[in-house]
Amino acid sequence: MTRRQLHLNAFLMNTGHHEASWRLPESDPHAHVDLAHYVRLARIAERGTFDSLFLADGPQLWNNLAQRPAGALEPITLLTALATATEHIGLIATASTSYNSPYNLARKFATLDHISGGRAGWNIVTTAGAEAARNFGLDAEPAHAERYARAAEFLDVALKLWDSWEDDAIVADKAAGVWGDDAKIHPPRHQGRFFSVEGALNVPRSPQGYPLLVQAGSSEDGKRFAARYAEAVFTAQQTIEDARAFYADLKARTVAAGRDADHIKVLPGIVPVIGSTEAEARANERLLEDHIVHAHGVDRLERLLHLDPGTLELDGPLPSDLPPESAIEGAKSRYTLVVELARRDRLTVRQLIGRLGGGRGHLTFAGTPEQVADTIGLWFASGAADGFNIMPAVLPSGLEAFVDHVVPILRTRGLLRTEYGTARRTLRERYGLPRPANQHVVAPALV
Repeated sequence: MTRRQLHLNAFLMNTGHHEASWRLPESDPHAHVDLAHYVRLARIAERGTFDSLFLADGPQLWNNLAQRPAGALEPITLLTALATATEHIGLIATASTSYNSPYNLARKFATLDHISGGRAGWNIVTTAGAEAARNFGLDAEPAHAERYARAAEFLDVALKLWDSWEDDAIVADKAAGVWGDDAKIHPPRHQGRFFSVEGALNVPRSPQGYPLLVQAGSSEDGKRFAARYAEAVFTAQQTIEDARAFYADLKARTVAAGRDADHIKVLPGIVPVIGSTEAEARANERLLEDHIVHAHGVDRLERLLHLDPGTLELDGPLPSDLPPESAIEGAKSRYTLVVELARRDRLTVRQLIGRLGGGRGHLTFAGTPEQVADTIGLWFASGAADGFNIMPAVLPSGLEAFVDHVVPILRTRGLLRTEYGTARRTLRERYGLPRPANQHVVAPALV
């Protein structure tokens, strides 16, 4: 029996996940629009035999410009460039179901899958926030449940489009003068609540059939959606107990939806701050915290918690009368995580900003390479994770430190591959997932 191994994803964010990373001497404040920067990061992650890398995105300008590098290159375009600079690593782009159309997006992901040789993944988001809504002619964001209803129909249409070509629709018979078989094209002819899509995709079925389907919402709506569709889930958990509970719940929901529990991989985020000694790691963490501009943190926290400007006091606790998650329409699970973190650890606003500065609610861990490997191994072995979404606090140095010092330990312990090999070439294969059958093709009966 093959030993279970970690799935690692590199979550790449401009100069690093810590909000003060751009202020360090080593950082390039313009890296967020530099292709060479991302090529370097992709190759570092590939050297570490990561399954995939991931780019977050949203159709709005995040943050005020004073806080940190703002704006980002469009991820599918960027990943297409990275596909030509790498050989093995999966390429996962975030794209919204709220502010895209199924036909165009299905075509883009099929194109990326063809160009990369089967390495495309889609992080499916419903996009919270009034700022994004107003960029698309809406006065306010659609309600949470409405966004997920649209997302479900969007996915159903995308699946029909990716299956609109059978795998053998291209005949390429030069002698007979027949290039393709029209009988193997299946237009969706979809008429639904949100979308009307008539024709077949204008791209043949791609190497993976569908891109790897990734999801990151942990609200009730998010978990229901993940159980039905997702093949990898990026999640934020602060404690191993919460991570175990989330893992067990999501696997059970997936089985209840009629799917194999092993066909959904749970990857919590971790922000490793690494030092050769524990004292050095703590010093690296303090250096970053010392560069936080707390006024920016207060502004961001008030927006997350839906508070009026000037509500929070830096050295006081969060207000006791915050609304419940049910009253929040955007980023429900992150709202609850932040409030519970502040309440559980009795943090002041200043302390909470420090805790959120590195990973916005993801687990931040400062320690030696052995301690980081121990934490990853413990969560993996105890039913809290199938792998991890690695979120370096500073880039490129944090990713280099992880690959050069933590990865060898994980390999020695048998938790991570030593090379990609040739047996599993596509992103789905790396994640141990089957290539989906085309819904228009009847599987042959077993004899």
